[in-house]
Order: sequence, then C-alpha cells, then structure tokens
Amino acid sequence: MEDFDVAIVGARCAGASLATLLARRGLRVCVVDKAQFPSETPSTHVVQPCGVRILGELGVLDALLETAVPLNRFTMINDDVRIDGPIDVEEFGAPGLCVRRLTLDAALVDACSAAGADVRTGHAVTGVLKDATGRVRGVRSRDGDINARLVVGADGRKSVVAKSVGSAEYLTTPPGRIPAWAYFEGVDDREGRLRIGRVGDLTFLASPTDGGLYMAGIAVDVDRVSDFHSARDTYFNDALARCPDLPELLDGARRVGPIRVMTDWHGYFRQSAGPGWVLVGDAGHFKDFTAAQGISDALRQARSLAATIGDAFSSGGDTDAPLQNWWRWRDRDAYEMYWLATDMGLPGTSTPLITRLLRGIADDTESTRLFGHVLNHDLAPAKLFTPRRLLAASARAFADRPGQIWATSREIGSAIGNDIRRTRARRTIGQLR
Repeated sequence: MEDFDVAIVGARCAGASLATLLARRGLRVCVVDKAQFPSETPSTHVVQPCGVRILGELGVLDALLETAVPLNRFTMINDDVRIDGPIDVEEFGAPGLCVRRLTLDAALVDACSAAGADVRTGHAVTGVLKDATGRVRGVRSRDGDINARLVVGADGRKSVVAKSVGSAEYLTTPPGRIPAWAYFEGVDDREGRLRIGRVGDLTFLASPTDGGLYMAGIAVDVDRVSDFHSARDTYFNDALARCPDLPELLDGARRVGPIRVMTDWHGYFRQSAGPGWVLVGDAGHFKDFTAAQGISDALRQARSLAATIGDAFSSGGDTDAPLQNWWRWRDRDAYEMYWLATDMGLPGTSTPLITRLLRGIADDTESTRLFGHVLNHDLAPAKLFTPRRLLAASARAFADRPGQIWATSREIGSAIGNDIRRTRARRTIGQLR
C-alpha cells in the first residue's frame, strides 16, 4: 500500500488543477480517475476570463489558444432585448474561452503529471479508507488501496467520495431544463463571440470552440423532454432555427458527431469537509448550467483550496479547521451566482419583470459592462440587480401591461418573496455545519 500526502479522486478541471498546484508546493499527490484521457464529459465548454487566467497560471493556456478561438465579445438575448458587450482583455485580464472537455481535461492531466503528481487513469475508486476513529485515511480501488493524509473528492456530481463519507445536500433545486449540444464544422465565425439567451421557451448557448469546430446548444424544458427524445434531430434543428444569428451562421455547416445530452442533474450544495476529506468542484456544489460557470468555478475553487491545503501542511498543524473554513468560503462565494443561474434556467418563457430588468441593462453601456463582470464572478449579482433597479423595472412592467395589474403584481411579489427566502437561507448556511 502506497502513502501520499493527498489523494485526489477525479482528474478533470478541479482535480487535475488542484494536483498541479499542490505538486508544485512539494506535496506527494496521487490523482486517480476511472476515465482515460482524452475523453468527454457533459459541460457548457465556456471558461470565463477569471478561469482563463488560472489556465495561464497552470501553464496550459498557450496550447489551448493554438486550437481555440479567444472570446472577445458576448451577446445575451432575451426575446427582443439584446445585450452586446466586450470581453476586454485589459479590463478582465484575459479573454473568455470555449473548449471541449476532450481537449481541456487532457491538457490539465498532462500538466499535473509534468508537475510531479502520480496520475492514474482508468483507475476506479470504490470507496474511502477510515481508521478506528472514523477519520478518512485513503481510498479503496480495484487496483489497490492508497493511503493519504487527506482525500479530495473531485469526482463530479456522482461523487464516490461524497457518497462514501455521507455528505449531505442542502439548498437543492430541481432541474428546469435539460441541455443538448452538438458540434459543427464549416462555420465561418472567427469573431470570438459567445451567444447566450432565451427566445420564447427556448434557451441557447453557442460559440466557436477548439479544433475549428462550432458548438451550438439548446436547453429543453423538462416538460418537453419526451418530445425532444421522440424526434431528437428534428427538435434540435428546429430549435436552432429559432435562435437569433444561428440560422445564418450554421447555413451550409455540417454537424460532426451526435447530439449530446445531459439528462440527470439537479442543483445542490454538499457538506464539503470532514475529518481527512474535502470536496471540490461539482462534487461539492452544482448550479444550473445556463450561466456557464462550472469550469471557472472548478478552477477558482482548486486554486483557493490548494492554498488552504498547502498552508495547513506547511504549518504541520491540523487540516480540519482550515478545510471547514474553506467550505464556508465556497458557500459564500457560490451563493448569489447559484440563485442567478437558477433564475436564468427557469423553464417557460421570460416574464415582463425580467425583460424590463434586462432592457435596462441593454440600454446602458455601464450596466452592460457590469453585467460582464457579474458573469465573470467578480461582481456580486446584488450589486447590479439592486432594489432601485428592481423598483424601476417593476414600474415599467406595470406601464407595459396596464390591463394586467394583478398578474404583474403576482410576479413582483414572487420575486420579492424569493429574495427574502434566499436572504434568510444565506444567514443559516454557516449553521449547516
């Protein structure tokens, strides 16, 4: 049986990045993953500039930019409201990026191996090892047990580590939509524009990706999923034809490979630290995909957790208290974006209040700039969607529908009620420990 400082289960965005950073600090790190690389996994592909900066720190960005198009502009559409904004490299510190996980994860695995981590792919972990006190001391696998002072679960939504330690979920949300996406070749779009939005009851995301391909995806309302599966190609093609700009972009293009679908998901926070273990990335928290935050979240969490673990090991002291504090930081960091993503991914059509809120942003250059910073996770959504802005949008929503005062009132009341409940829940997340 081999001994390591840290055993990381999962070698994708969160796990491989964490392994690289810990190995650079001189820790003995073993990374195991049941998958072989390169390989696919469900993902929006989008990396916000904050995540791209970390890819640079990890030493993989230059290679990725050789095959992927930097994203320098974004467009968000909500029916007849269109928000166009720059992703200014000087302002954000990096462009955005849209990279297939086939490419991104393989680059990150190579980087952690080069940094000195022991990388074992095709290596399925079946559970954790515990001592007589219940403290986690390693992982059990079909290829042999691995001892470690700390076990990190970076193994995604269906985390074996989370299940093995009995990690509880809280603040869960049901899925509003099911994502489906495909790749196309022959698309003449080297502009580097990320397109996201909603038209009627349809949401979409599209962008040039790596390898000369273009990624276009839709999100199907949960109550329409059976219709989608009964005629997948027709449903998908008809949906793309409804998305602004995409019919022209995809005219003459050829789809490469099948339509990918992620059918089994829900939003959650999980208990993410305990004696001898910690969860990072999707293993500990998952939000609605519509806001395209998952990869960047994983990278930011890995960098933060690497500092916490590295400092704790360097001091020779207890790791449990620092990891508990890191877990609290993760919840605070993720909380507002979790609910914004949930709202962005709600099924059905947009509401007059949301339309008015977004129109106010579209009509103001500074607000458009700030919206980019919200998506980049360096401005809290509450700093943009202020009570004053909500009040102004409410007044305009009433003016837009003078004959539907009660319907508008119910919508505004529901929004206020949600905000109150979420504020109260935020006060209690530290008590769920």
